[in-house]
This record gives sequence, C-alpha cells and structure tokens, in this order.
Amino acid sequence: MRNDYDIAVVGGGLLGSAIAWGLGRIGQRVVVLDEGDVTKRASRANFALVWVQSKGLGMPAYTVWTVRASETWAQLAADLKDQTGLDVCLQRNGGFHLALSEGELEQRANTLKRLHNQVGAADYQVEVMDRDRVAAMLPAIGPEVVGGTFCPLDGHVNSLRTFRAFHTGFKAFGVDYRPEHPVTAIAQSGGEFRLATPRGEIRAGKVVLAAGNANQALAPMVGLHAPMGPTRGQIVVTERTLPFLPHPLTTIRQTDEGTVMIGDSKEDLLDDSGLDLSISTVMADRARRTFPLLGRLNVVRTWSGIRVMPKDGFPVYDQSESHPGAFVACCHSGVTLASNHAYALAPMIAAGQLDATEVGAFTGRRFAAMATTGSGYY
Repeated sequence: MRNDYDIAVVGGGLLGSAIAWGLGRIGQRVVVLDEGDVTKRASRANFALVWVQSKGLGMPAYTVWTVRASETWAQLAADLKDQTGLDVCLQRNGGFHLALSEGELEQRANTLKRLHNQVGAADYQVEVMDRDRVAAMLPAIGPEVVGGTFCPLDGHVNSLRTFRAFHTGFKAFGVDYRPEHPVTAIAQSGGEFRLATPRGEIRAGKVVLAAGNANQALAPMVGLHAPMGPTRGQIVVTERTLPFLPHPLTTIRQTDEGTVMIGDSKEDLLDDSGLDLSISTVMADRARRTFPLLGRLNVVRTWSGIRVMPKDGFPVYDQSESHPGAFVACCHSGVTLASNHAYALAPMIAAGQLDATEVGAFTGRRFAAMATTGSGYY
C-alpha cells in the first residue's frame, strides 16, 4: 500500500468526503485519514437539510455561499447517481419555517428583514405567508399555525445515502480510504507533510483538515486557527406514514422512506451517550401542535449527536502561511454546502491557493479581530 500522496484529507465525514470526492474527480492522488466507524461523527446525526433561508445574518458572504450551494446541488445529485447508481433523493421544492403565534411570525419576519438589509446580501426570495397561504401548500397544519416563511431554494436529501455515495464515488476515483487512522501529529519538512497515526506515518504534498470539532486541536499544528463551539442536538423519528409533508420545515421533515424526523435542540452538553427526555418532549409537542396527525404516530428512534460548530456559527476555510499547502475546512452545514466543497473548494486546494474573492470572508483570522456571536446557525 502506498504511503505518499498529493493530498491527505484528515476526516472522513460528509465534509472530508465531499472534498476528497472533488479532489479525486480532478485526478489528485488522495488519502482520507479517518477514525472510522467508531467516530461520533456529525454525519450520522444531521437533519439532512439543504437550507438557505435565514443563513448569513452577520456575514453576507455566507448567504451568497449558501445560495450557490443550493443552486449546484442538483448537479451533485446527478453526478453521484451517474457514477455510483445511488439516488440521494434530493427534493428541492422549497422549505418552510412555521410560527405558532403572531409574535413568533413577527420576530421571524424582522430577522429576515435584517438579513436582507445587509450590504451585499444575496438576492433571493423568502416570502412571509399568512395561515391561508401556508395551508394551501401544507393542508395538514394544525389550528395554532398562524403563518410562516417560505424559500423556494430550500430542500432536503437522504444524508446517509449521500455519505455512502461520496465514499463509493471517491474510491472509484482511486482515493485511498484509511479508517482507524486518527492523526495525532503533523510536521512539514522539505515541502512534504508527515502525518502521524497509530498505524504509521503518511506523507503528502498538501493536507486538508476536515475533522470537524477536532480541527481545533489539529489546526495549530500547521499554523492555523479553528476555534470551535460544538453543541449537542437531539432527533426524534416516527414510524412510516403516508406522505403528508411535501416541503421540509426547519425542524420537521418527512423522509423519502416515509418516516418523520423532528429536531430542534441546541445544548451545551457534549455527551451524546444519552438523551434529555424533557427536551425531546418539548420538540415532539411542538411538532404535534404544528401537524396534529403526528400525535397518532409511534416514535421508533431517538438519538443525540454532537454538531460541528465553528465558534461564531459560520464556516472556516483557510490556508496556512507558515506551512504552505496546509488547509482547514470547518462548517456546521455539511449537507447544504457539500456541492461547494466538491466543485469549488476542492479545485482551489488542488491548485494550492484559496480564492479570496469566493472564500476570503471565511478565514479563521477573523476571530482575532472581532467578537464572536452565534449568528450562523439557522
């Protein structure tokens, strides 16, 4: 087995897999170093949304970046299916954020107004709808729903199938996947990176840190900065039922298999070995009030997961000045941004230079110059 590569990608979750697939697609010799199936990866606990509305308050560049990802996701889904035969079940017919009181709806409208008043914010449509307009598109809503917001660029996918498709696809491109290879140290000498793992050293001309929350510890090894603020989220999944939800919500979606996923928590606790049933109860109750038919369904699965979250909620893409050829990539929205990572970020990495006009706003150096406030989450 070879031990030297053009590029080593550290992390085999959705983010690292999308980058590795994009690099393999353009002929790079790539190795993915991953902890493997024991990893408590966010890719297993995400909500699978391809989401635009409300993204970027406080950073207009994130709005632009997210819109671009939504617009190229159909091409990614088609390319993955053509290559692997796996349908990731992309549905991009718009998504809702629903309000259960007039106060909630007013607050939501004000947030979107602030977002669209940002200088340089992307021009995309988000409509504020009253109850009658929502009911015309979502007939199953309950009596407490007073209205909501709708964005035609929103959608969702089967995220586990997307994860499998990336791994299947990058292996077909000749990418070497190494599970049980967590990186413990990185050094550079003679223009080559040496990555230490429990199973031996790996050498590569470039290195991409895409290891989620672990990037906080890895980035300083190559002169980079990736402050993280991980959170825990909980998800409730019901039994299968007949299709009733043609558009995903921020916190409720019906999967291609007919189950309903409910998720709306953000906790500081970083232990994903258990659940806080009081939180699950609140999520389930709000979902039932939104769609009363959910009250008749059985819950078949619940879980918690640790979310990848840069300190201010916005992505971090950066390259090292002290260690040329080292890059870091961190983001919360690994599903939404997957097409950008495959089609835009990967070629920049292969070329050895990030395009400042496209991703310059996402440098980790921003944390040294400004106070961080959580504004990029939803």
